[in-house]
Amino acid sequence: MKRIKVFAPASVANMGCGFDVMGMAMDATGDILDVSIEDGHGLEIINNSGIDLPQNIEKNVITPAVMSFLAEYGSHMKIKIIVEKKIAPGSGIGSSAASSSAAVFALNELLGRPFSDLKLVEFAMEGEKLISGGVAHADNVAPSIMGGVVFIRGYKPLDIVKLPVPENFHCSVVHPDIMVSTKMAREVMPKEIPVRDAVKQWGNVGGLVAGLVLGDVPLIGRSMVDVVAEPYRRGFIPGFEILRDKVLKAGALAMNISGSGPSVFAVSEDEQTAKNIASIMKEHFSFLNIKSDTYTANVSEKGARIL
Repeated sequence: MKRIKVFAPASVANMGCGFDVMGMAMDATGDILDVSIEDGHGLEIINNSGIDLPQNIEKNVITPAVMSFLAEYGSHMKIKIIVEKKIAPGSGIGSSAASSSAAVFALNELLGRPFSDLKLVEFAMEGEKLISGGVAHADNVAPSIMGGVVFIRGYKPLDIVKLPVPENFHCSVVHPDIMVSTKMAREVMPKEIPVRDAVKQWGNVGGLVAGLVLGDVPLIGRSMVDVVAEPYRRGFIPGFEILRDKVLKAGALAMNISGSGPSVFAVSEDEQTAKNIASIMKEHFSFLNIKSDTYTANVSEKGARIL
């Protein structure tokens, strides 16, 4: 039997304007999996995380990711996965992505690294497809596997660019104790986008990429404006506009929904401002009698890794 313990970080998808094409890994939290393989056939998933996960193995995001890996690898084996630490599902910080990413990363390490990071992203996307109602997106799994900030230029074929991260880029994240499923968040979005909104979004995505490459954090902040998803998703988050007004007045450069929500993230130019913003976020939801977890995070340049 071969055994390994791995960690895959949480992630902030979209980064405002980059719906399904931008994402960043967070160094504040993530999933820990204990994975072992031996001769035989079958997949066993044991949940020791203390967080409720699907009892039916077919509904666990790890399963389609692992099955996709094995289909490409061309060999069967007996796999046991123990989930030791878990990001809360429906948090908006890449819970499903961290599990899928950690599972395929661990298998790849145990088998001598037969696949590239790009291929591992493809496998992990199968877990995202399950949780989102049929849409295999990479904006959470790519940063969870590769680390840093990623830009997905295209999906067919998958084309991912890892971007530089400015040193003065600091992130505050709040996860309110409310549930917003990825599937539900996708269903509220319109099927068509007006050209004027598309043009705004293209400009903001270009500005975000340029800001990262140039190390221009204010440009990054100006570009983190989402006219495609946020107008339809912010209603899931109590007091969203009030909170944004508070954090911008406190020095944040931008505030947006993390992924499909309900987590919210803000960007600042220095660590102390980021910490103050995190406190404001927590106080906002506390006033609404909603429990929350907050993180002051830097972008994790490392993605999935061996513990």
